[in-house]
Amino acid sequence: MITKRIIPCLDVKDGRVVKGTNFQGLRDMADPVEMARYYNQAGADELVFYDITASVEGRGLFTDILRRVAGEIFIPLTVGGGINTLEDFDRVLKCGADKVSVNSGAIRNPGIIPAAAQKYGNQCVVLSMDVRRVDGKFCLFAKGGRENTGIDALDWAEQGVKNGAGELVVNSIDTDGVKNGFDLEMLDAMAKRVNVPIIASGGAGCKEDFAELFRHPGMDAGLAASIFHTRQVEIRALKEYLRAQGVEMRL
Repeated sequence: MITKRIIPCLDVKDGRVVKGTNFQGLRDMADPVEMARYYNQAGADELVFYDITASVEGRGLFTDILRRVAGEIFIPLTVGGGINTLEDFDRVLKCGADKVSVNSGAIRNPGIIPAAAQKYGNQCVVLSMDVRRVDGKFCLFAKGGRENTGIDALDWAEQGVKNGAGELVVNSIDTDGVKNGFDLEMLDAMAKRVNVPIIASGGAGCKEDFAELFRHPGMDAGLAASIFHTRQVEIRALKEYLRAQGVEMRL
């Protein structure tokens, strides 16, 4: 049986890890390099690093901090923020990333997904999506959740996988930072449309939320930020709890 993954996420702004609620009200949390070192030792299966304002500010990702983060860890690293071209993929991979997450860049230029998949392999291309309900429909948002694209998120996910994305990170803006559990209705709808690993993001508040997530087919990983950053939930203890619940975990 394939083990499930627990993935902390570093949202980085101006060189610091930050966290908000529903993508608003960002609070300073920590130094990303120190936090990467901590998660490498804490039992995380992977680490996600997002430069969350690169797309909005129209600049490249902070590569100096990324290099230092990559130098601290021996677990897979997924990196996103300001990824618009194959050169951006190349730059991030050379800094030590194992996978590259593309979000707003793919909305502007959907051709980047097949081009990157062909050059680097499907396993390297992660399609990240920020999704919110609008009039009962799951809509895709761009620019860090600020802009409604009007695109149906389920159609977008399906097309992205057809184009070569090897993994999806599905962020629910509705549940982000609320800590009342993952957006299972949206995740179930997504899992019915794609056949690649889904990393669920947004809403984790306790160990039980992860147990509930992994009862749903198609969920390969749970991603969270604030509950791990504040040590409200310790990753090793979470994995031991999940294993006791019958979820396959790498301890």
